[in-house]
Amino acid sequence: MALAANASNSTVRLYDDDADHLISAEAVPEKVVLLPNGQARVQRPEDMQERIRIMWGQDLLRDLLDGRYRTVVCGVNESDNSHGVISQVCDLVSTSQWANATVTKYAKVFLDSAGTLTGGDKEPYVLKFDLDKLLVLAILRPRGRDHFTLHDLGRGFRTVVKMLRDRHDRSPVASVSFLNAKANRLVGPDHKEPSFESVLGTMFDAGFRGDVYTSSAMWRVGNVGVFPSYPFPEGVERIRGGSS
Repeated sequence: MALAANASNSTVRLYDDDADHLISAEAVPEKVVLLPNGQARVQRPEDMQERIRIMWGQDLLRDLLDGRYRTVVCGVNESDNSHGVISQVCDLVSTSQWANATVTKYAKVFLDSAGTLTGGDKEPYVLKFDLDKLLVLAILRPRGRDHFTLHDLGRGFRTVVKMLRDRHDRSPVASVSFLNAKANRLVGPDHKEPSFESVLGTMFDAGFRGDVYTSSAMWRVGNVGVFPSYPFPEGVERIRGGSS
C-alpha cells in the first residue's frame, strides 16, 4: 500500500534502520494511494457521520479466521459455489459442517421451496450459515440468472440490515465488495460491472454500516486516489462537477 506522502521528505519514519529508502512504492504494481477523508477532527459525538469503512489491502479470509468479525456477508447460488468466498470460508473454518456441495444443495432446496410457496416474488433471499463462531449471511442469487444486479444487492442488503438490527452478537460485520467475483458476478445497467462507488452507495442506502473488503484486482489502482471510508468527501462531487 502506498501512502500519499513521501517518507523521504518527512520527519516521520515508517520503518527501522534505512528501510524507508529501500521499500519503494514505485516498483510495486499492487498498491493504492490512500487519501485523507478530508473531514475535520470530530469534536462532538453528534457530529459523527455514519460510514462504511473500506478495507484496502487487507486479507478478508485471514481476518475472519483471526476472529475479527462475527458476521460476513457474501453471495451464494444454487449451481456452483466452488470458487466463491462462502466455500473458502467453510473449508477454512475447522468447526464448520458446511462444504461447497452442501452449501450449493441447500441453496437449491431453499429456492425450490420458496418458489413453490411464494412464487419467487421476494427474491433475492438471504441464507444463514452458522459456522460456530462465524455467521455467514449469503445473498442468494435469483434463479435463472448467472449474475447479481445492483437492484438485487440493494434488496439483499436491506434484508441483511434487518437481520443485524438489535443483534449485537452478530457484530462486527464485514462484507465482500461483490466486484471481480468468480462465482457470483455483479452486473450494472450497461451490462458491465458497476463502479465500486455504485456498490458502496447501494449498501449505504440499504442501511449497511459495516466494513467492506476490496477485491484483489482493486489493489492495482495506484494511479487513482482512494479513500478509507464511504460516503466520500464532498470535494469528490465538486471535482466531478468541474470545480476545483
